[in-house]
Amino acid sequence: MTVWQRIIIIALCILGTMLTRFLPFILFQKNTPKTVQYLGKALPPASFALLLVYCLRNVKLFSGNHGLPEFLALGLTILMHCWKRNMLLSIFSGTVLYMLFQQGILILPF
Repeated sequence: MTVWQRIIIIALCILGTMLTRFLPFILFQKNTPKTVQYLGKALPPASFALLLVYCLRNVKLFSGNHGLPEFLALGLTILMHCWKRNMLLSIFSGTVLYMLFQQGILILPF
């Protein structure tokens, strides 16, 4: 691929991304349809629930550590979200705790 072909592909990717990001704001400048308002309220919790199911799908409750690192990390995520109401901070803190367990930096006493 030549340099110009790469530049054109990158420019088209930028254009496509900008179009999908800015188009809703251009189309719904004055009044947002009820369906879009509903999706704006319903999709964040739904995506969080989907992430929860995806993360806990392979937890084995009857072998190994019985899912304790996963549930401790989930508990920290819930506590951080209730305390700070910041989804990024709560997901990050739960992920860090889980990775500390997985890497053996934190070890469960039992």
